[in-house]
Amino acid sequence: QVQLVESGGGLVQAGGSLRLSCAASGRTFSSYAMAWFRQAPGKEREFVAVISSRSGTTLRYADSVKGRFTISRDNAKNTVYLQMNSLKPEDTAVYSCAADYSPYTSGTPLNSHDYLYWGQGTQVTVSS
Repeated sequence: QVQLVESGGGLVQAGGSLRLSCAASGRTFSSYAMAWFRQAPGKEREFVAVISSRSGTTLRYADSVKGRFTISRDNAKNTVYLQMNSLKPEDTAVYSCAADYSPYTSGTPLNSHDYLYWGQGTQVTVSS
């Protein structure tokens, strides 16, 4: 089992940057694929980015954030990051990290239903 705690959200002007962090408990963090999802008011939760387990060689992004957001992981710190640049007002949402236990594959699920463990979320607000 793993517990996830996000941080780094806040209010930023359009064009600005934020870096979100998701700290995980447990000794097997490297065995989890880690993802970021977001949910804006009145909208369904949507996939943002995912990084595969172990060395994180496989990365996938939503088209809406490709080229602006970067996901990375530091297994020594049990932390996954989401660097968000060139932020837009439409990026405003609650961002949550999620973990999928996948020690033997480099799978990168895009569907929220594939993730068993979730953080509580952190609010990101981008003003125009």
